Amino acid sequence: WDTHGNNFGDLKNNLLPRMDQGVTALITDLADRGLLQDTLVLVTGEFGRTPKINKDAGRDHWPGVYTAMLAGGGVKSGFVHGASDEIAGFPDRDPVYPWDLAATIYHLMGVDPRSQIHDRQNRPINICEGEVISPILR
Repeated sequence: WDTHGNNFGDLKNNLLPRMDQGVTALITDLADRGLLQDTLVLVTGEFGRTPKINKDAGRDHWPGVYTAMLAGGGVKSGFVHGASDEIAGFPDRDPVYPWDLAATIYHLMGVDPRSQIHDRQNRPINICEGEVISPILR
């Protein structure tokens, strides 16, 4: 979320409770109906947030570190991969990049991330340049 101001109040009183309830309901429903093992749930944002609070008690855009949560669809349950440094400013262990996440999603969908497609002039285009995040797979 773009909580450039009042980050903690907005998260605690509004955004996080709604997100927790919605994601929990989705995963529980999929599991109860036996669909979770075949459905990949991905929760992520488009950007991380600054490790330091700004003058408006908010956090601004930060490309150094961000979080993604995956459930079902062939990933381990309750598994944490990677870590940031002590201020959540930069990767500290097992960094993952957006292209790696894309490669992993393709892999879980049964698509070889090294596949190529061809444009209208029949030029090959790689669908992904990333590496599959193997440690998170079941």
